Amino acid sequence: MLNVSKGLLSLWFLSIFVLCMACAPVKPARVAAVALTAEDVAKAAAKQSDPTIVRYGSPAYLMLIDGLIEAYPEKRGLLTAGCRAYLSYASSFVEETDLDQATALYVKAKNYGFRALSEKWDFRKAVAGNLEEFIVFLQQYRKKDVPALFWTASSWVNWINLNLDNLEALAEMPMLEAAMQRILELDSEFYYGSPHLLMGAYLAAKPAMIGGNMNEAKEHFDRALAIGEGKVLMAKVLFAEHYARRVRDRTLFEETLQQVLAAPVDEVPELTLSNVLAQEKARRMLEQADEYFSELP
Repeated sequence: MLNVSKGLLSLWFLSIFVLCMACAPVKPARVAAVALTAEDVAKAAAKQSDPTIVRYGSPAYLMLIDGLIEAYPEKRGLLTAGCRAYLSYASSFVEETDLDQATALYVKAKNYGFRALSEKWDFRKAVAGNLEEFIVFLQQYRKKDVPALFWTASSWVNWINLNLDNLEALAEMPMLEAAMQRILELDSEFYYGSPHLLMGAYLAAKPAMIGGNMNEAKEHFDRALAIGEGKVLMAKVLFAEHYARRVRDRTLFEETLQQVLAAPVDEVPELTLSNVLAQEKARRMLEQADEYFSELP
């Protein structure tokens, strides 16, 4: 109860702060200083071992990011932070219970990401063009652009996964794949091998008739797990969910999730929250294993 109270108190203070920002002129220097504070909040949240605190505090953080972007609409760092924040909140706390709200949050994340990537070139306009031109367009991005590219692609993937009956989403899939491939070319080891993890989950979830490939997916999962050295527990959860389950290997599914439950969550401080959430999901998946495998076609 104490932890929840602290989270709610933080929510109240941050909400008041955002409202005050909306009512007063904010100079760029002041916004830049507050942006650093927002970044520190995100780092602190990543080290938090109690998801309840983050769950209750996240809406206030999202309002804070929105307010900063409103005051400083072309700052790539803020736009990227907004993209990542909305993506993380939706995937961690919303998607399993409210698909409509998660879709809206992924749209917000994707839009922030597209804006972050439009510092010199209009990313949204490029996405609306043809694939060959978009592939050439992506060559303009460099390794320093990988954070914005990766969090944008992650939001994009999640939005498409929830909108496979949407013609716009289906039309954007080739563009998304090209963007993910460009990220792998630029920095495949970003954030503990996350570009490989993203590609692996995408290829495993994608139906074979439209380009899904389990063998390629396995290669990307293996590479992500090797780069992360087993410290990113969510990588193993996604491997169990998207690969072991899809190839109907229940033994691999259960053994992988048991490894997640047996692993320390705070070996890497910045992965603590992610690892705690991974263990929570692993428990749910093991409890629902019969249902998971009976749902397969």
